[in-house]
Amino acid sequence: MSQPAEHASLPDAWVRWEPGQAGASAGHGVLRIGGAWTVRELREAPRLDLPPQLRNLELRAEPEDLRLDTAGARVLLEGLEAIRQRGVELDASGLPDAAARLLRLVEQRRLERPELPRRAHAGLLGDVGRAVFKGLREGRDFVTTLGELAWLGTPLLLHPARLRWREVAAELESGGLRAMGIVGLLSFLIGMVMAYQGGATLATYGANVLIVNLVAIITLREMGPLLAAILVAGRTGSSYAAQLGTMRITEEIDALRSLALSPFEMLVLPKVLALVVALPLLSLLADAMGLLGGGMVASLGFGVPWREYLLRIPQVVDVRTLMLGLVKAPVFAVIIALVGCMQGLRVRGSAAAVGRAATTSVVQSIFLVIVIDAAFSVLYKMLGF
Repeated sequence: MSQPAEHASLPDAWVRWEPGQAGASAGHGVLRIGGAWTVRELREAPRLDLPPQLRNLELRAEPEDLRLDTAGARVLLEGLEAIRQRGVELDASGLPDAAARLLRLVEQRRLERPELPRRAHAGLLGDVGRAVFKGLREGRDFVTTLGELAWLGTPLLLHPARLRWREVAAELESGGLRAMGIVGLLSFLIGMVMAYQGGATLATYGANVLIVNLVAIITLREMGPLLAAILVAGRTGSSYAAQLGTMRITEEIDALRSLALSPFEMLVLPKVLALVVALPLLSLLADAMGLLGGGMVASLGFGVPWREYLLRIPQVVDVRTLMLGLVKAPVFAVIIALVGCMQGLRVRGSAAAVGRAATTSVVQSIFLVIVIDAAFSVLYKMLGF
């Protein structure tokens, strides 16, 4: 399966030391390199800190993970020469052919190391421009991932026997069942807060019973699905990014491809399907707990009897109000799952990249969920709902 969203951009130059099959104590190891080793993007030479007992070193890189020009090759050669001076035998056969040829050419010509340009601060306008272009790249990657979901997922949905239902059930448990506690508790508290804030104003007009209208409409149409989606984005979406990012670094995803197994079918699609099922159910739970919290405040704080509170809910809202809120939940689920998986599959470099991917997935998911919720509100207004 192609991964166009993964290779949209490369991070800064990085190196990672790994013990070899014989173990670090035996003096054998692997040095992986990647990122942008170019004159425009290389700000400083990555440090090559290796164990002192090292005797044999194998240099490896993947073609899609490495971008190298003559400046980067010269910087890399200086680090490798320092390693050779320690008496370490270096094997560069694991490099891509293009990178190996460029290193040999630079070594033969003895090109002088160029002066790396300093990053110039372009001011506020430049910062805004970079932020805009970064946002456009993220949007392009998300649309690409969404298209990949439609293109590769539709044939699998038309043949349910090909789906890995065991993985779907496992993701449903971790992303849905285990999230019930936090979603229910926070929804209950938010319902109490809405009833307190609204009831304090309504009580001055003697309209305490209208607390039911306030809590029921806001909870069913907006707060229930939105709160559930935000909590799932912070809890489950970040775990998707961290899980796939870790698998990316440990080369488990490459191992799946080497076994002719599709990472999309094995990892991404089960997460999307599980969240599409789990989030509407969590939204129902959030609705129920929000109404319960609002009813407790209305009864104990503003003198609205429980019986009157419960009987008034069907008079204020109907099934259509409930469905207007629940129809947004599957859309939120697809956004959260795709953003988390996309950020996880784009991880490269060290373990710090996993943390950055998890943080980015949470921020982007919550932002997109709120934007889509606002779009639904405008659409409902235009349709007269």
